[in-house]
Amino acid sequence: MTRYTLDDLIQVMACLRDPKDGCPWDIQQSYRDIVPFTLEEAYEVADAIERGAYEELPGELGDLLFQVVFYARLAEEDARFDFAEIVHQLVDKLLTRHPHVFPDATLSSFGTATGVSMRDIKSRWEEKKADERAARGQLGLFDDVPKALPALSRAQKIQKRARAIGFDWVQIEGVLDKVSEELTELHEARTQNDPKQVLAEFGDLLFTIVSLGRHLGVDSEQALRLATLKFQQRLNTVQHLALQQSLQVSEVDDAVRERLWQLAKDQLSEQP
Repeated sequence: MTRYTLDDLIQVMACLRDPKDGCPWDIQQSYRDIVPFTLEEAYEVADAIERGAYEELPGELGDLLFQVVFYARLAEEDARFDFAEIVHQLVDKLLTRHPHVFPDATLSSFGTATGVSMRDIKSRWEEKKADERAARGQLGLFDDVPKALPALSRAQKIQKRARAIGFDWVQIEGVLDKVSEELTELHEARTQNDPKQVLAEFGDLLFTIVSLGRHLGVDSEQALRLATLKFQQRLNTVQHLALQQSLQVSEVDDAVRERLWQLAKDQLSEQP
């Protein structure tokens, strides 16, 4: 069986973009056109991992890699850069950001590093990233935080940056108190029947919940995806159980729905 290589993938991409014999759809695409597909492929990788579907992972990672090769091809056609430049910059960045592994920022220096604490590693990592932002002219603390990030992920990243300059709770108890405070303010906004204020207070509550997740060592985006997946699986099971009993979920009373829900929870909890 033929085992294709990365060079083959790059060649396939060039063929797909060939103005004469390539694929009409691929030829029409631009950087902006494929951004939605890039985001979708990244989430499909995450979904496969979270479902434990590791047999699907090579295919999903391949789809994500294809997006990188696609961008590289577009850039090569524009005489901006090529795939080799992407690899070069990535390797250079990794060598530079890991002085505790590559003391001289070279591959040949691997294995010659002295011991270093995790705190020092994190501190050096942040310093390197700050230097890189400054070199790009991004002097603001949040200049390089993409606006297109999912809201929970962006909130978490913004909060981590703020923590670097002392804007954060020292103890988790402070975050828990803030959650209670924001929840109270949301209740007050509801009683005032002010939709704009409700939106603002709900946003404040979500932002504080993200902070709580950080202090718990929880990634909010991942936690919400997993919770949504769990709800989806339980509701699918509820519908399946209802059909087995010749019931329509939309037509039964709350007591029956609760019984089906508990049965679904029990059934799913028994799965490996």
